[in-house]
Amino acid sequence: MGRTYIVEETVGQYLSNINLEGKSFVSGLLIGQCSSQKDYVILATRTPPKEEQNENLKPPKAKLDTLDEEWATEHASQVSRMLPGGLVVLGIFIITTLELADDFQNALRRLIFSVEKSMNRKRLWSVSEEEVSERVILHICSSTKKLSCRTYDVRDPKSSSRPADWKYQNRVSTSWLSLECTIHVNIHIPLSATSVSYTLEKNTKSGLTRWAKQIDSGVYLINGQVKGEDCDLLEGQKKSRGNTQATAHSFDVRVLTQLLLNSDHRSTATVQICSGSVNLRGNVKCRAYIHSNRPKVKDAVQAVKRDILNTVADRCEILFEDLLLNEIPEKKHYELPQRVFVPLPGSAVMLCDYKFGDESAEEIRDHFSEMLDREIQIEDLEIAEEVNTACMTSSLKSEVSLTDTGDEQPEQPNTTTIGMKIQQNIGAIAALTLAVLAAGISFHYFSD
Repeated sequence: MGRTYIVEETVGQYLSNINLEGKSFVSGLLIGQCSSQKDYVILATRTPPKEEQNENLKPPKAKLDTLDEEWATEHASQVSRMLPGGLVVLGIFIITTLELADDFQNALRRLIFSVEKSMNRKRLWSVSEEEVSERVILHICSSTKKLSCRTYDVRDPKSSSRPADWKYQNRVSTSWLSLECTIHVNIHIPLSATSVSYTLEKNTKSGLTRWAKQIDSGVYLINGQVKGEDCDLLEGQKKSRGNTQATAHSFDVRVLTQLLLNSDHRSTATVQICSGSVNLRGNVKCRAYIHSNRPKVKDAVQAVKRDILNTVADRCEILFEDLLLNEIPEKKHYELPQRVFVPLPGSAVMLCDYKFGDESAEEIRDHFSEMLDREIQIEDLEIAEEVNTACMTSSLKSEVSLTDTGDEQPEQPNTTTIGMKIQQNIGAIAALTLAVLAAGISFHYFSD
C-alpha cells in the first residue's frame, strides 16, 4: 500500500488556477510535513521562469524534454531556506497538456533525486533510518484533468515508482502546534593554514558540523519539563482547565547543551596550524511547527533541532553568496541577514525569509512573490529585532576583532548579537568574515 497525502484544499485551488499560457508544461514544488503514517501538503509553488525567458516578449514554446533540472533544483534550494522547522520539500508537481511520455517521466525521476541530493548537501544533520524517505511526483493533465500521484524512495537510487493516494482536506494546518526557542551560540572555528584549498566557507561548514553534534545531543525542555521521546506532546494539555485553546497550540522550548564530558569519555587534544579563527557568538531565535494528530515529543524536538541548525547554516551561506555575487570589497562591517516571518493564510504556520539591513520591505515582498508565487502584505512582515553590526580592523601583529557596536549586554531581550573574531597571523590571506547573526523571532522561557 502506498503513502497517503493529506492536501490542503487551497493547494488544489492553486494548481487548478495555473494557466499554461501556451507552454507545454508548468512545474513546481510541494511543501509540507512527513509523518510515519501520512504526509501533509500545505503549500504548492510553481518554479519561476528564468530571467532570459522573462526578457523575451514571445518565448519559444517549451517542450516536455526541456525541463531544466538545474534551475528547478536551485529553486528548491532557495525555497528550503524559507521553511521553518518541521516543513520540507515533499516533492514536485507538473501540469501538462498531454500525457507524460516515458522519457519525461525519467526526467522527473532524476529531478526528484537531484532535489533531495541538493538538500542533503547543505544539511548539518543526518536523516535517520526510520524517517520517511519517499518523495512524491504529482502529474496533472490540463486537458483531461487526470491526476497521477507516485512516490520514489530517494534513499534508494534504483527504486521504482509506487502509487500514492492524494486526498484534499480543508483546514489541514490551522491547528498545528508551534514551538519557539532561543539558544545561545558560541562557536569557535579555526581556519587551517595547511589546507590552502580549504576555503573560509568550507572551514565554517566544518566548524558548524562539530557544533551541530552539541545541538543534537542537548537536553530539550518543553514548557520547562523534560518529557519522554515517545510521549504525546499534548499530554497534560488536554486535561488542563481554562482556555486550553490558547495554551495547547504553542510551546516554549529551552535547550541545555553539555559543557563537560562525562568521566567515562576520553578527551584528546589536537594541535593545528591556523591562519586565523572565526568566532560566532550570540542568541539564535527559532520556530518550528508540527501537526496536531497525536504528535510525539521526539518529532517536536527534532523539528526544533533542525530549525536551529538550518537557520545558522543558511545565514552563513547567504552571506557568502552575497559577498561573491556583489563582489563586496573588504570593509569594517559585515552582517548576517535577519530572519523575517510571514503568516501563511488559512494556516497556523509562518514562512520565513532573510534580509540584510539595507534591503527594503518591498524587496522582501518581491522575493516572497518570486519564490513562493504568492502576494504578501508588507505589514505582515515580522522582524523581531534591529540590525546589529560587527567591526573588523586589519592588523598583522594584533588581533583583528569583530565585536558588536552596541553594549555588550543588549537592553532588549529581542536583540540578538553575533560577533565574529578573525585572528590573523603574519602572511595570512585576508579572510572574509561573518558578523551579526540577527534573528527575527521572539521567544520566552517558561520555568516551573
